[in-house]
Amino acid sequence: MEFHKYHGNGNDFILIDNRKGIANLSSGKIAALCHRRFGVGADGLILLNKNSGFDFEMKYYNSDGNESTMCGNGGRCIIKFSRELGIIDERARFLAIDGPHEGIIEKNGMVMLKMNDVNSYQTAGDDFIINTGSPHYVKFVKNVDKVNVFAEGKRIRYQREFAKEGINVNFVEAVDLKFKVRTYERGVEDETLSCGTGVVAAALIGSMKLGKKEKKQTIHLDTPGGKFQVTFEKKNDTAFTNIWLTGGAEFVFKGEIQI
Repeated sequence: MEFHKYHGNGNDFILIDNRKGIANLSSGKIAALCHRRFGVGADGLILLNKNSGFDFEMKYYNSDGNESTMCGNGGRCIIKFSRELGIIDERARFLAIDGPHEGIIEKNGMVMLKMNDVNSYQTAGDDFIINTGSPHYVKFVKNVDKVNVFAEGKRIRYQREFAKEGINVNFVEAVDLKFKVRTYERGVEDETLSCGTGVVAAALIGSMKLGKKEKKQTIHLDTPGGKFQVTFEKKNDTAFTNIWLTGGAEFVFKGEIQI
């Protein structure tokens, strides 16, 4: 089976062209492929499937082998992959688990991904819970570089109210008018170098925390894997629309593996 490896700001994925529907992979096999010592190694695996109503359909699995919710970095990587396959030029319209998405490959190689609207968020003491295609816990800290993301993220992720479905945990530091973000991801069960839906969550909640009132906003964010830009419009104090996630998405290598 041929596979391609991509990363979106350090968040890496195995991508497979499955338009012929021949990649019938069990959760155990997906986990084995994602294993960093005994497999290809990745934070997740993505199948590009055929869908007559769209350019393609995206099916995403975490590195534990289980199908998961929307992956922002994976969405940007599959857009680049679809261009490599000759499916699109610069614009894509595809279907993911949370519904339709649009994508644009900019001239500088950055990839823009349109996210679904967010209509609410919850508070958890001083912290926040928000769903940006995947569920996220957002915690603001004074020095994000000193946070033990693995230990503290795992503790929150496995709290009784989150343990069954899981939640991604984002630690966010406000630096001037931008944010530094580090994320513990469920399904990977470790810190990843970046998380697309996580930086969207940090941007929306961060805008609210800073008291920004403009209807149209652009938020800049830094992660260990690279820089992001999130643009959006505020519907009201708790709802957001026209959300676009922009960042790098790069081809790494391709190869064949025997299943």
